[in-house]
Amino acid sequence: MGDLQVVGGIKKLNNKNYNTWATCMESYLQGQDLWDVVGGNEVTQPEEDTSGILRKWKIKAGKAMFALKTTVEDDMLEHIRKAKTPKKAWDTFTTLFSKRNDTRLQLLENELLSMAQRDMTIAEYFHKVKSICRETSELDPSAAIIESKIKRIIIHGLRPEYRGFVAAV
Repeated sequence: MGDLQVVGGIKKLNNKNYNTWATCMESYLQGQDLWDVVGGNEVTQPEEDTSGILRKWKIKAGKAMFALKTTVEDDMLEHIRKAKTPKKAWDTFTTLFSKRNDTRLQLLENELLSMAQRDMTIAEYFHKVKSICRETSELDPSAAIIESKIKRIIIHGLRPEYRGFVAAV
């Protein structure tokens, strides 16, 4: 029963948290010695044999599928409900979210380009810009925003009363 509580501690996969979920699930599956049937060297079902290898594989695959299916929101479960192996389920999410990542990346870039302080405090504004930049680099490391550009974005979106300070710096 202790295993169920650990899986239950992973926030369920939804449309917004794939990277975090995938990182946590991979660590969990590795810790439970189940990763080999998801992303390792045991992803395909072995042939029937007399030494019990097939039975052991089916047990590991069943545990991995249980972990995957119980850590996703109901609407995400529909994508893997008929998956025959844990690898197929994992790859389904990878494909699904890599497509969504392109759209999310575009939305983040648009948000960043139109970013302005408005009614945020300086700290909130800095945090918001840095969070968008961090998420952008997580989605696509080649699209990471260099620090000098982050500074220009922050300066550009500051309220007018900070213009004198910016000019002095």
